[in-house]
Amino acid sequence: MAEGREVQWVEIAPEQAGQRIDNFLLTRLKGAPRALIYRIVRKGEVRVNKKRIKVTYRIQAGDMVRVPPLRLAPKEAVKEVSDNLRDVLLGSVLRENADWMVLNKPSGLAVHGGSGVKIGLIEALRQVRDDVSFLELVHRLDRDTSGCLLLAKSREALLALNQSLKQHAMEKRYLALVSGRWPARKTFVSARLDRYDAGNGERRVRVDAAGKVARTRFAVEETFERATLIEAEPVTGRTHQIRVHATHAGHPLLGDDKYSSRESAALSRRLGVSRLFLHARSLSFPEPGSGRMITVKAPLPEALQAALTSARR
Repeated sequence: MAEGREVQWVEIAPEQAGQRIDNFLLTRLKGAPRALIYRIVRKGEVRVNKKRIKVTYRIQAGDMVRVPPLRLAPKEAVKEVSDNLRDVLLGSVLRENADWMVLNKPSGLAVHGGSGVKIGLIEALRQVRDDVSFLELVHRLDRDTSGCLLLAKSREALLALNQSLKQHAMEKRYLALVSGRWPARKTFVSARLDRYDAGNGERRVRVDAAGKVARTRFAVEETFERATLIEAEPVTGRTHQIRVHATHAGHPLLGDDKYSSRESAALSRRLGVSRLFLHARSLSFPEPGSGRMITVKAPLPEALQAALTSARR
């Protein structure tokens, strides 16, 4: 990133209004980690209309933002987007308009940086799509999950889409390949989930009566000799919900390095499943403004198609 050597005063345009100051600065100061952004705001180096603000402050049209000179130590800098990642992201846009964008998220890419991840999808996309002044995640997908991911391109759209999530007006459907024969009659799993520290800073999820309410609908798509292709529709949106509910039902997802059993791990190797077999196949949501339902579908990646071909043999 180019180092800023002088203080800059930036006037906020109407289309930038409503976002938090930290997110605005992350976009403006490409390569700066969030911890550094927090630090310069806390120390008063960033000011709005010549006044100190908190990182939770939401910028308004006409605000004058003081952006200080910034020098990054090499170890602090967020990784620049590689040409390969740039091409992948530009080619992953499934559909977009002025208010929202749906991506076919690749497996292996975290949706945001942090916890040792130098750059996530949202930080990379802000670099790649510098024509968009506002870009925020509406929801998240696990790092190893692929498929439909919704982003908002305006503050108003983000608020409307977040409201749709809260009102369960958004429908997300996933494809998963699980170990064993999933019973066709098993169409619903309701089991409370609790997050815990598994050691080495790794966070995992387990079924626990004291956890948060979690519900998932399941349907059988195709049955194989030792595996089943299922569709999962999370009613709630807990971390690792589909993966833990499937394991709780006795059918771990193939390629799952966190919640697999000895049998599912062996089957994954036999079928050549080298990544988590979980794909967000479709996403339906009320369009901000018009309210009409939008449905976007993401094709199954080649690696998962190959695993199904192996299973059919």
